[in-house]
Amino acid sequence: MKASRIAAAGAVAASAVVVLSSPAFAHVSVQPEGTAAQGGYATVNFKVPNERDDASTTKLEVTFPTDHPLASVQPQAVDGWDVKVTTSKLDKPVELHGEKIDEAVSKVTWTASGKGIEPGFFQKFPLSVGQLPEDADELVFKALQTYSNKEVVRWIEVPQDGAEEPDYPAPVLALSTASDDAHGSSDADADADAAGDAEAASADSSDQAAEPADTSDTTARVLGIVGIVVGAAGVAYGVLAGRRRTNNA
Repeated sequence: MKASRIAAAGAVAASAVVVLSSPAFAHVSVQPEGTAAQGGYATVNFKVPNERDDASTTKLEVTFPTDHPLASVQPQAVDGWDVKVTTSKLDKPVELHGEKIDEAVSKVTWTASGKGIEPGFFQKFPLSVGQLPEDADELVFKALQTYSNKEVVRWIEVPQDGAEEPDYPAPVLALSTASDDAHGSSDADADADAAGDAEAASADSSDQAAEPADTSDTTARVLGIVGIVVGAAGVAYGVLAGRRRTNNA
């Protein structure tokens, strides 16, 4: 009886390790280089992992929010990719930092001119954006990821506070509170900062190729294998103990 319990416990432990160590569901995300402060400019990176084993990512379309339009969007050149910035008329002109605008960037599209993002790799797509809104804590960018087999993954579900993360979450850029210095700076200073950010980003990585995927997946797989081995050992021990108990009887 005791041996059977040990074997069952080993099997449960193994299955628990396998479940807990399964690879995290990677998705298209956006992160700033440094901070993205309300009312300022920032350089942000859209990180795109390839989640397929038999196809490459060949296109990324990022839709910009219309409730908080961004008048300035400057992409950094990415080796092996063509980029297109699309502007559209706003349904209703808005006042943006003391100036009324009726047109803003609505979408940025990257299309692979080479192999794209191959299986096992990810790619970062940098943008200099601004001015960021002063009355919002975050910006939501809906994205479409197209693979070489014509499959399109729609990262458009908006995460909700207090709810579980959706299966296909849209990239969300968190905005920090502007400092007193940022509020006191002029538009000209902000433009200069944005230009400096773009130049620094270009100097750091003028030709960004796809990079190897995060090592978290490899670690998860190793932990999964360890869990399976532990479970198998538990089952084997239970069987042997049972046989010994029968022979002694």
